[in-house]
Amino acid sequence: MKNIKIIIPTLTIGILVGFLLFKWTSNPSAHQPISTSSEEIWTCSMHPQIRQNEAGLCPICEMDLVPLISNSENNNPTILQMSLDAVKLAQVETTVVGGIVNNGDGQSSIRVDGTIELDERSIHSQSAHIDGRIEEINVTFEGEYVTKGQKIAKIYSTELLSASQELITASEFENKVNGITDASIQKLKNWNITDEQIQDILTSRKPIETIDIFADHSGYILKRNVALGDYLRQGQTMYTIGQISKLWLLFNVFESDLKNIRIGQRIKFSTPSLGEQKFNARISYIEPLLDPSSRTAIVRAEYSNPGGVLKPGMLLEGEIQHAPVTNATGTISIPSSAVLWTGKKSVVYVQLPEEEIPTYQFREIQIGEESGNTTIVSSGLQNGEIVITNGAFAIDAAAQLNNNMSMMNKNVSIRKSEDFKLPNFREVAPMEFKQQLEDLTNQYLLLKNAFVETDAIKATKEVTAFLNVISKFEMNLLSGESHDYWIEQMNAMINHGRLIENAGDIEEQRKQFDFLSKALINSLKVYGIAEVTFYIQHCPMAFNNDGADWISDVPEISNPYFGDKMHKCGSVKETISVSNL
Repeated sequence: MKNIKIIIPTLTIGILVGFLLFKWTSNPSAHQPISTSSEEIWTCSMHPQIRQNEAGLCPICEMDLVPLISNSENNNPTILQMSLDAVKLAQVETTVVGGIVNNGDGQSSIRVDGTIELDERSIHSQSAHIDGRIEEINVTFEGEYVTKGQKIAKIYSTELLSASQELITASEFENKVNGITDASIQKLKNWNITDEQIQDILTSRKPIETIDIFADHSGYILKRNVALGDYLRQGQTMYTIGQISKLWLLFNVFESDLKNIRIGQRIKFSTPSLGEQKFNARISYIEPLLDPSSRTAIVRAEYSNPGGVLKPGMLLEGEIQHAPVTNATGTISIPSSAVLWTGKKSVVYVQLPEEEIPTYQFREIQIGEESGNTTIVSSGLQNGEIVITNGAFAIDAAAQLNNNMSMMNKNVSIRKSEDFKLPNFREVAPMEFKQQLEDLTNQYLLLKNAFVETDAIKATKEVTAFLNVISKFEMNLLSGESHDYWIEQMNAMINHGRLIENAGDIEEQRKQFDFLSKALINSLKVYGIAEVTFYIQHCPMAFNNDGADWISDVPEISNPYFGDKMHKCGSVKETISVSNL
């Protein structure tokens, strides 16, 4: 679920950029006078489902329609063409695919960030050794430096007064009661009363009622817990004292990089506070626990800090040096910024250089290890191909709006390819997961009924409930490839569910409902069901005769894509039950 929290806000920004790119992509000659040729198709950059044969206004939002690039010569849903203006707007950058990049000395590096902290072994508590009231305080602010043996406070104590009087009296009876004086002396020593102070009591024959407190350690006052007049209990912490002569450097290392980290590895680091100045240290500790929210572990290095140049709290940027990953024959590497992460099968966009106008192809790749800013690709790319390293997400958003294959719209291939084959995880999916899937489908049926009734407000309400159900899925019920596939389908349902929430217009909602339905239908087929029978129904006339599917719990047809207009248009395409999967 953590991945989702990252993907959804990023996707929302990408779609906004995509709207702009779609307008430029749809109109590669925006700076030229608009032609009204009857061969052109006009569309809305905000509502790409609108298609007209002439210029005009969008019937939904009343924006000016723009020409759509004709793809009559290329029906491949993985191909997206863009204008030069759109490419410039997306700030597209490319890289030619090659081998692993290293530092030229046989070493690769992992970039990390972190902070400077005090060495916890240098932190000490200065405690009160006796009950009493603070009569004098000599260290008044945090950050002040104290040396061992420095007077830091004076305490008035009635117990000290009583014990010193007891010592005087005991010394008078020492010749009668052997050892009585030693017992009184030991009691005072337990309160850190010095031999010199004890001797002064015995010599002057006067009890004392105040005692000076001296620092037990040298260092900076990190925290002051007392003020003048406070009453202290024995053992109560007065100050926390620490040193900066030795520091801990705490770096956050992502889960995927931990396999390349070893104790003793060298790390180069710098801090923005000191500009380009470089420092070196070695890893001394790797935290055994992973932060579940950030998917990182703490790696610690120790640094001697002569002159106190580095300060606790400073931010760090570092590079951990390690031997380069050894690739199997045929594997290649690309910059990690090129990869749109969706699981083990991730996505890149490849530029097709032979085309006259900028053309990009959606490509699924199998990724392997990561090495610093480089990702190993085991399949899906070839050396010499050109991948998009900057602007890929904006291109993906434009592809989604153009109803091409994209990171969240992989199912476009279902409609346009007869070779599409779903995986089969029915044997490995536990019954608890199948029951969750049934509960989600039951909520989906309420959403479907809202479209049957052509009620946009109700559809918004029901899709919100649908998203709430999916957010409570227990993700640990699946693992491996079955888990990765579910993440893809779930992301698609969440993405298109959010678009239904925000659309407002019933026809735009229905378009997104089509994509959501595909992802849920896939999930039911791939993972199976617990006990309820569902019917996959099909309307061949939906979306300009492209056709569309939906799920029903009864065989009777109630068409969500046309509602009252063609309530009974459609047929049962497939039955999903425990027996026929």
